[in-house]
Amino acid sequence: METQQKKTIFSGIQPSGTLTIGNYIGALRNWKLLEDEYHCIYCVVDEHALTVRQDPAKLRRRCAEVMALFMAVGLSPEKSVLFCQSHVPAHAELSWILNCYTYIGELQRMTQFKDKAAKHENNINAGLLTYPVLMAADILLYQADLVPIGADQKQHLELSRNLAIRFNNLYSDTFVVPDGYFPKVGARVMSLQEPSRKMSKSDPEDTYIAILDEPDVIARKFRRAVTDSEACVRFDPENKPGVSNLMSIYGAMTGETMEQIEAHFAGQGYGAFKSAVADACIAVLEPVQSEHKRLMADKAYLEQVMREGAERAAAIANRTLRKVHKKVGLAPYTL
Repeated sequence: METQQKKTIFSGIQPSGTLTIGNYIGALRNWKLLEDEYHCIYCVVDEHALTVRQDPAKLRRRCAEVMALFMAVGLSPEKSVLFCQSHVPAHAELSWILNCYTYIGELQRMTQFKDKAAKHENNINAGLLTYPVLMAADILLYQADLVPIGADQKQHLELSRNLAIRFNNLYSDTFVVPDGYFPKVGARVMSLQEPSRKMSKSDPEDTYIAILDEPDVIARKFRRAVTDSEACVRFDPENKPGVSNLMSIYGAMTGETMEQIEAHFAGQGYGAFKSAVADACIAVLEPVQSEHKRLMADKAYLEQVMREGAERAAAIANRTLRKVHKKVGLAPYTL
């Protein structure tokens, strides 16, 4: 009964590529903070990954790795619903129905479609255009009140809201119209080599810190991070984007404010500062990596968590889907 009174939060992460400290700082560790206050549903959105060609064996392994990371950062399979998107067929089914209520112009205006189409000129497939509709289905299936988002996902949330309102206006209240959730704890983590751009797991390896990077790899990547010639640790995103990015990462890992970091490293060079940022990241990530390694070694437990999570997710999703079927006039199915 208590769970029903809580607001529902839904979020998901693609298993394409290696998750970065940007995913950790901006999403994963914040998800853990929400478990007691909200009804949390967290998904490995593996069907979204198919818009780009994937190595099947690697994709299967990454799905398990991301699920293990969910738990390695402290998420509880008892408190939160943890599952793989492809294990709940209702996602794909609702996506098709919502496609029939989505206008081509809405999808063509999506900034991420334009960006991804430019990156994958030889594979501009229909899924690349329509995956925001699948994202809307992910959210609306679970009657999510809130969706944790970054600035680059506002268009997708807006489409989800528009589709919910459009459907509700046509057929009466069916979907909760979701709002964005903006975490109190977090920082926008930028590329180590191009600090004007967000850190991305799809970029060259030296531009990001992966959550599972070995300590010596983390240290090496930070040593090579772009700074400037001033040799002064000062927070100034416009004029010192590289240093400011490193300060944001250090602050996220240690809890220090920008003013405290400036005072802490006053008179010290960038070498000492970069080493300290690396040490702070290593200290935070080490227990996560250790727990992740333990979970990955227990294949039976991981499969059990995914199976039970999918069953819990499907029970919620299918209730919504039955309502949608009835509203649009699909023939009832009975065994």
